[in-house]
Amino acid sequence: MTTMTKSGAAALPLNRILSGDCIDEMRSLPEASVDLIFADPPYNLQLRGDLHRPDNSRVDAVDDEWDRFGSFAAYDAFTRDWLAAARRLLKPNGAIWVIGSYHNVFRLGAELQNQGFWILNDVIWRKSNPMPNFRGKRLTNAHETLIWASKTEGSKYTFNYEALKALNEGVQMRSDWVLPLCTGHERLKDENGDKAHPTQKPEALLHRVLVGCTNPGDVVLDPFFGTGTTGAVAKMLGRDWIGIEREPAYRRAAEARLAKVRKFDREALVVSASKRAEPRVPFGQLVERGLLRPGEMLVNPRGQMAKVRADGSLIADDVRGSIHQVGAAIEGAPSCNGWTYWSFRRDGQIVPIDVLRQQIRAEMS
Repeated sequence: MTTMTKSGAAALPLNRILSGDCIDEMRSLPEASVDLIFADPPYNLQLRGDLHRPDNSRVDAVDDEWDRFGSFAAYDAFTRDWLAAARRLLKPNGAIWVIGSYHNVFRLGAELQNQGFWILNDVIWRKSNPMPNFRGKRLTNAHETLIWASKTEGSKYTFNYEALKALNEGVQMRSDWVLPLCTGHERLKDENGDKAHPTQKPEALLHRVLVGCTNPGDVVLDPFFGTGTTGAVAKMLGRDWIGIEREPAYRRAAEARLAKVRKFDREALVVSASKRAEPRVPFGQLVERGLLRPGEMLVNPRGQMAKVRADGSLIADDVRGSIHQVGAAIEGAPSCNGWTYWSFRRDGQIVPIDVLRQQIRAEMS
């Protein structure tokens, strides 16, 4: 149940697992209250009978009742209803990640677009240790697909570009992720030593999603919570979370798991910020503040000069314009980042003008 604040508004049940049907529970939550949704819905695998290895041992496949639907029409109706409930919960600048296999991901993608979501990327999670195809009648299914979508085309969704680049050793993060299946100590087991959940996702996958698309203090909802991977990673990263799970055994496993999770310290939660998120500082502000004077000369890497004018523009020979326009004209290039192109002289030293911009930004923080 959702509690009420003193003003009568519904309060979010933060950092709790809600028991019940995901559609009903989502409909009970306040509208536009969630920053990110990560959804791992039933795949509708349509399994027919048991699957065995060559040694005749039975494969522990996904054959639970929650993954069975009578028809594609029934699955599509379920998808339509839970996505509509999820979209209602997202803030205007919120986003959603859904994950699926070839059995269902195309149906998920179509319904996302039908409901007005704006697809930003699809990501291929390539499993470094996939289960082989025991019957030898198809290719080994070695990947799953994630779809990342904003609530609307115009949403200003969170994307921590520099943080993901840092995770990838300074290289821009691609849309193909090579990560292992959840195995070993991370795989939760029940009291019989069997898998607590057949499709438990690795924490590495959720770490990448949450570092890239949320900030500390954001609210993350997982409507198919299972054994709580989303909640565990969100808790470690200082995000608030809400889980919805109807199966009692999964809830018990998730609660026990989450009780052992500890949040990282505050300094560790800070990620590399995107340069686009930094405050904009016009070059003219350096002139207004007296950090550079009208008539002062700037120099480019080849020693060519341009004079600063009172309105923050530059003049070099017969070229006039912004620091970017004049730099591009000198180089004969379509564009130029004037902040890194131009420098000034102080006490016999050549200093990039970007040092002055960073000085002003530091005062603004």
